[in-house]
Amino acid sequence: MELFFWLSLLLIFYTYLGYGLVLFLLVKIKELFWKRRESKLADSLPEVTLFITAYNEEKIAELKIKNCRELSYPSELLKIVWVTDGSNDKTMELLNKYPDVKVLHRPERRGKTSAMNRGMTFVESPIVVFTDANTMLNREAILEIVKEFTDPMVGCVAGEKRVLSKEIDSAIAGEGIYWKYESTLKALDYRLYSAVGAAGELFAVRKVLFEPMPADTLLDDFILSLRIAQKGYKIAYCNKAFAMEAASLNMKEEEKRKVRIAAGGLQSIWRLRSLFNILRYGWLSFQFVSHRVLRWTLTPLLLFLLIPINSILAFQGDPVYIGLFILQGLFYLMAITGYQLEKKKVRNKLLFVPYYFVFMNINVMQGFIYILKNNGSGTWEKAKRDDNNDLSKLNGDI
Repeated sequence: MELFFWLSLLLIFYTYLGYGLVLFLLVKIKELFWKRRESKLADSLPEVTLFITAYNEEKIAELKIKNCRELSYPSELLKIVWVTDGSNDKTMELLNKYPDVKVLHRPERRGKTSAMNRGMTFVESPIVVFTDANTMLNREAILEIVKEFTDPMVGCVAGEKRVLSKEIDSAIAGEGIYWKYESTLKALDYRLYSAVGAAGELFAVRKVLFEPMPADTLLDDFILSLRIAQKGYKIAYCNKAFAMEAASLNMKEEEKRKVRIAAGGLQSIWRLRSLFNILRYGWLSFQFVSHRVLRWTLTPLLLFLLIPINSILAFQGDPVYIGLFILQGLFYLMAITGYQLEKKKVRNKLLFVPYYFVFMNINVMQGFIYILKNNGSGTWEKAKRDDNNDLSKLNGDI
């Protein structure tokens, strides 16, 4: 039991902090011997398709079009495609006002992945940039992404997701902190070998490497990008190309996202299970397991098992286990207090961090239930965003 306790504690530390430290050291060692390649634009720019899947986005559609038109990329080389499967509001009507926008509409809603598969059959550009309707891109985003593709070994480019925060509330703070940490890990992953997946808010692929995915795929961005990596290409991480998105309206809405992502993570691990073959995939396997697999499978379970195991060991009178049990108790007391304050709309950063950490891991456990209940469906209920964080104020300024 003691051995299990210490191994579990070590694995939990490695998953959330240790991997970042190991990654940092490996990158520093690598860059002592190999200089980082500086990306530069080619003499001639390729045609790019900006690909947007949308479902009932009438509130944001025209703002998104405005943002697309303000991107610093030659208009004759930038094609804009919207796929609006299932939309029954004014999204299609609004988009049809713009002759330079290709709208691919189908009344039936089959989910984002199905829409992506269908829409990609109409795309001919060598580079396809995927972005969400409710995110705004910085002006140089397309240029910076294209610059990464000058490396022939780059098959996918992951942009950076940033969370807009007008005022610091719990959902915004939690989502923002999480994505800042994720961005740091992705940058280090790429400097070592390859980023491990891309976020749907902004990523790009070579058209010839696109593969249709099963319609029930929950994390299309993650699976598509890693399928490309499995072919021997790298996923570049480009923080100079970023997408701004409003935070979830509240923690209840954030929970919807986190549970679906956790379920999608479990689904992805099974479908990408060949990546466990470290003899074939080398560094990519190491990064895949360390950065993704552990936090979506074993580690959350071990985290909650530590409580009863630690209590049994502490009951035997060993002061080390008693001390650790007290520390665990204080941590979860802070998390519970943070939760109670959140319900009362009282914000305390010190108490929110343990609350959000526990919140994320509980959502992973709920992800198991979600994928069982929703097996065979690639559709989901959209999480509501904070309308007080007005994306229109960013347009033209990012």
